[in-house]
Parts: sequence; structure tokens; C-alpha cells
Amino acid sequence: MLMQYVRKLGRAAAATALLAGSLSLAQPAQAQTVDQIKSKGTLTVGVMVDFPPFGLLNKDNKPDGYDEDIARLLAKEMGVKLEFVPVSGPNRIPYLLTGKVDMIIGALGITAERAKQVLFSDVYATTKLAIYGKKGLKVETEQDLKNVTIGVARASTQDITITKRAPEGTRIQRFDDDSSAVQALLSGQVQVIGLTTTLIPELEKIAPKGAFEIKMPLDTFSYGIAVRPGQDELIKWVNGFLAKIKQDGRLNELHRKWLGTDFAEPKKS
Repeated sequence: MLMQYVRKLGRAAAATALLAGSLSLAQPAQAQTVDQIKSKGTLTVGVMVDFPPFGLLNKDNKPDGYDEDIARLLAKEMGVKLEFVPVSGPNRIPYLLTGKVDMIIGALGITAERAKQVLFSDVYATTKLAIYGKKGLKVETEQDLKNVTIGVARASTQDITITKRAPEGTRIQRFDDDSSAVQALLSGQVQVIGLTTTLIPELEKIAPKGAFEIKMPLDTFSYGIAVRPGQDELIKWVNGFLAKIKQDGRLNELHRKWLGTDFAEPKKS
């Protein structure tokens, strides 16, 4: 049972690589406007399938999760068919910028650095980021990070945040995906990992009881739908869609279903 969840994540990561590889020769999505997507008849969306509850593979081995449900609502609102393209943390933005997908709805945290590459929508989800590791291990401040080995998923929000905030000399091991980072923690390869707290309930179902705990909180992160730079008309439409499902309660319903909390707009600084 201990590795069941990790194996599930591992299978999802393998499926991501396989499916993404099979799409490498596919025609680029290329659509720039809502009318072009409607003319094409299909909305091509990049999604994660190894990052529950945002994205996962269901019992039928199909993409599912919070992001996928948001994408389904969006495609229905637009009146087009929906095509999922599994992506990984490192290749999400490259897939978007090279036109393999029309947009990314894939647990993409809004950061200033990413905003230089893509055009973000308004916030559609929020989560908390934390350092998580073996109980009893002293990690209470950012300076304490220098005394442990930290595992993170490469190019993830936690990778970006920890790299920026950890003191010089901190040992950060980067893995291809969250499942590999989790496995490294459970096997003792790393002492702590950076993760979003939405993953913790599932991990604690399969980890030794009381073995791990949140060591320290880091940040609250906001997630946005991403399109290519210059697609102002498309992002305006997406923001209108998000405003509509926030107002009628459908977004909050999905947020509670998958993330276990009500959606709350982040405070503007």
C-alpha cells in the first residue's frame, strides 16, 4: 500500500511522456482567436495528468481532475469539441509557445517570470505551498533548509520559490515530476520536499502514520489559464468565462469537489 499512490503518479507521468511524445508530430494548434478556435471546431488544451487533484488519470486511464473539469466547462461554453494534450511541468510553456496547444489549463502558478513568457488569465484556483518532511526534523526557518536535502519537481512553482528563497549552498534535488519527488521522500533519498498542500491528504493515506508533517509554510499561490502573448482577445474571452462561472457558483463547486475548500479571490497587493 505504501507505494500505491506513488505508483499511480508514476504511471500518470509515464503516460504523460508517452502521449506527449505521440503528439510531437501533430499539427500545431496555431489558433489565435476565439473565432479561429470555433472555425477549427476543437479546443486543444494542455493538462497535467500526474498532479492530483489538479490533473490525474481516472480508472479508465483518461485525463481527469480540477483542471480537466474547468476545461470541459470552457469548451462547452465556447461550443467546440475538447482535446486534451498531456503535458509535464517543464514542457507546459514550450508546448504552448510552439503552438501544440491553444491554451494551458495545467496547474500553472502565476509568477512574474512566467508572465514574461505567457499571457495569464484571472485566477481560477489557489493553493498553499509548504516544506514537508520527516517528523522531528528541525526545519523551522529558511536558514534551516541549508541543513537538509530538498526534493522538488523540476520547473514547478515550488522549484522556483525554493530556489529563490533557500540560502546559498542548499542541496536541491530536481526530479522530472512530483511522483518522483514523493518517491524520493518516502525512500529516504531526500529529507524534505516542496509541495502544494493539496497533495498531503493523499500522501498521508499511504505513508507510515505520523511519519511526516508540514515543516514550514512558504506561500499561497494563484493559478491561471495561459495563452500565447498577443492573444488579448482570447484571454478577454477566458476572463469573461471565469467571471461567469465564479458568479453562478460552478467554479466554487469544482474547487470544493477537487481541492476541498471554497475558492477565494487572492488579496490584491
